[in-house]
Amino acid sequence: MSLVELQAALFWLFITVSVYAIATVIYHKSGTAPLLHPLLVSAAIIFLVLTLASTSVSHYQQSTQLLDWLLGPATVALALPLYRQVQVVRGLGFRVLIPILLGGTLAPLMAWLAMALLSNDTALQMTMLVKSITTPLAVDVSEITQGIPALAAGIVITTGIVGAIVSSVVFKWLNIHSEVAQGVALGTVAHAIGTVKALQISDKTAALATLSLCVNGITTALIVPILF
Repeated sequence: MSLVELQAALFWLFITVSVYAIATVIYHKSGTAPLLHPLLVSAAIIFLVLTLASTSVSHYQQSTQLLDWLLGPATVALALPLYRQVQVVRGLGFRVLIPILLGGTLAPLMAWLAMALLSNDTALQMTMLVKSITTPLAVDVSEITQGIPALAAGIVITTGIVGAIVSSVVFKWLNIHSEVAQGVALGTVAHAIGTVKALQISDKTAALATLSLCVNGITTALIVPILF
């Protein structure tokens, strides 16, 4: 890496981390207003900065590769709440697998059906099938099923953000107070970003979200390539 590339990497890493920290403060100061979720605010600010600096997205992505690499360890770290709540999860037994598998099946099938009704593009339809699993798995599965990996990554991130934003409203509207139910819903439908949201609720919710994230991701990654 040249000196210029190193300087660009350090600059954009600093900007990204600083913007996210500021967005997090704004989110909590607002009373966790859904539309001021840190991911939404950060994305908007970064987009504005890139526009003002006349910097391409590809250059930004290349400069922030370290953050991409850290996604792996960060995802693994989500297992900590699961470890701390292992007795709770063990007590639930196989009962908890049923809603995870149902949610993990219905969410992508409904998205696939909607896309099938709107478009005859098979690649788009295959891409929608991986909307509710974590990004690395979604990209790999979409490649196997002849989907569009880059689009899959975007759809997965969007799904997670929307899930994290609307979950509080949905739980309140449907009168869902069970930490187990909230965790399963967030982990199954909104994958890693939903699990981060679950961490803000409780350790139990985060543990169930982590379990749901893993079970749904592995199941989808195994079954979708076989079926399609």
